[in-house]
Amino acid sequence: MNDTTTSRNDDSTPSAAVRDWLLDTDPALRWQVERDITRAPGETWQATRSRVATEGFGARLLAEQDADGQWAGGAYFPAGYFGSPEADEPGQPWTATTWTLKDLREWGLDAEVLEGTAEKLAANSRWEYENLPYWGGEVDVCINAFTLATGAWLGADVSQLAAWFPAHRLADGGWNCEAEEGNSTRSSFHSTLNAVRGMLAYEKITGDASLRDARHGGEEYLLSRQLMYRESTGERVGEFIDQFIYPDRYRYSALAALDHFRDACRHEETPPDPRLAEAVDVVRGERQPNGTWLQDGRMPGRVWFDIDVAPGQPSPWLTLFGTRVLDWWDHET
Repeated sequence: MNDTTTSRNDDSTPSAAVRDWLLDTDPALRWQVERDITRAPGETWQATRSRVATEGFGARLLAEQDADGQWAGGAYFPAGYFGSPEADEPGQPWTATTWTLKDLREWGLDAEVLEGTAEKLAANSRWEYENLPYWGGEVDVCINAFTLATGAWLGADVSQLAAWFPAHRLADGGWNCEAEEGNSTRSSFHSTLNAVRGMLAYEKITGDASLRDARHGGEEYLLSRQLMYRESTGERVGEFIDQFIYPDRYRYSALAALDHFRDACRHEETPPDPRLAEAVDVVRGERQPNGTWLQDGRMPGRVWFDIDVAPGQPSPWLTLFGTRVLDWWDHET
């Protein structure tokens, strides 16, 4: 371990015990700890990252892939979900293709491991909404954001889907999954964060910056509200702001938003926006005396297997995100 933080005198610095605890995790998490927390050499964290395909969480999800390229036989929901007893269970299943690929991409799986999957999905996978082809996306902005990023990662042609985002921005600058059905004309924190995350991933993977203006507009929507407040009343938008969970699937929180802004600033080599300060205070306030963050809950729904700890327990994933957000803020502002 190459520890470059021991001389820093601030509360974003994890203790040796926390660093060791974070390193004693699945390769999907460990390589990020090595890169972002312990500042290990590139060859170290890249070697760990390569193990995602053959060990632990990544290998377990890869083993569940269907011969037609899908997972659980469906695009967003498992095959046969609607009308089945499973449809009456709390939440929704998180086992179908879109959710599984989102996890694998965010865990750092090398796309070459899934060679041929983009073509199989083009041939075999259709959205449950109007039977639309997979790589064209559908009408839900969150689904389209996940698909845009995953398509870029797997080398699919998602150019038409990329053009969807500027065309469907709302007048206030963001996006809302309810807008396409005519149920809302105001942007959503959840939808807007998913949109800007998807566009940033697309830009980082492809080098195509054509969506940057649209992404900046969505980011400005969040920044103008300090990531937390309604513009109309100045009240917090919801209790989800300081409820940190992993996996968060599509759900917004101050921590998830800050992790995006960290990623965006590092990509564009820009300093943190001062309007993030209150959200940073929220994240700092949730940090436990031992330097960890607790799992605040789980989104209900069927999973292939549990990825993180039970509610109320110290979460390695949330501790990675919280630590790297505070480290970025404390040393770049």
